[in-house]
Amino acid sequence: MTSADIASVLELEGELFGEEAWSRAMLRGELAQQPESRHYLVADDGGTIAGYAGLLAAGTQGDVLTLAVARGRWGQGTGSALLEALLAEARRRGCTEVFLEVRTDNARAQQLYRRYGFAQIGVRRGYYQPSGTDALVMRKELERGPADGLAGRSGSPGRSGSPGRSGSPGRSGSPGRSGSPGRSGSPGQPGGPGQERAER
Repeated sequence: MTSADIASVLELEGELFGEEAWSRAMLRGELAQQPESRHYLVADDGGTIAGYAGLLAAGTQGDVLTLAVARGRWGQGTGSALLEALLAEARRRGCTEVFLEVRTDNARAQQLYRRYGFAQIGVRRGYYQPSGTDALVMRKELERGPADGLAGRSGSPGRSGSPGRSGSPGRSGSPGRSGSPGRSGSPGQPGGPGQERAER
């Protein structure tokens, strides 16, 4: 993801997350931290952004900050492709574990994360604001080696992605952020970057 993608990402962000959407300033701040501690991707479908995802990597720990997929692309593998790419990047950066938060009412996103080996380790009450929705905290241990899960799906995340990629990044709930895959929040800051939305 680059600054040229911000307008399209914000439009999708608003459609998927409403009042809980990230602001332009928040997104710019996240992109300014690439590549040092952040890694953001978009799934490009013929010039249209069909999904996006972000990773925070610090030392041996990674956090899925957001994962969202356009509603019209749910169930087509976009979310899975984006998640696979984030996990591969986390390994490349030396992470041995990855965390995320996902809405408790986003069964679709939770299913995606569990399929990739994430397990629930806790609950954060009122994590998503202003709705006050709780978040499940999930964790996955990483092993050094090839990419996880559904490797071999067509279309790799990123600009050359083929249509139908799975996953919407981020907030929990339909693919995309855990809902679509949702943002997993940064430590101690519900709702802000770092707040992973894992697929909604």
